[in-house]
Amino acid sequence: MATTKDYKDYVLDNLNLLDNITCRPMMGEYLLYYNNQLFGGIYDDRLLVKKVASNEKYHMEEAIPYDSAKPMYLINEVDNKELLRDIVIDTCNGLK
Repeated sequence: MATTKDYKDYVLDNLNLLDNITCRPMMGEYLLYYNNQLFGGIYDDRLLVKKVASNEKYHMEEAIPYDSAKPMYLINEVDNKELLRDIVIDTCNGLK
């Protein structure tokens, strides 16, 4: 099942506290970048971020974005804009 455009738009709207968020389509799903740094994506209408030490404190559950992929963290609280902002910033800081 591919991600719907409505869900992608919903996620991007909830990420609006961050400047420089970009979204690139990839085989029916969407890759998400913050300041040109890949931090996660939208897979099957689920917002997932890369697993790094700096975002472990959020105690998110693991999810597999697609077959044979590494586990990522699933963000269940997509409505919480402040939490989304913090998770994205901490994820990107951990990727540096």
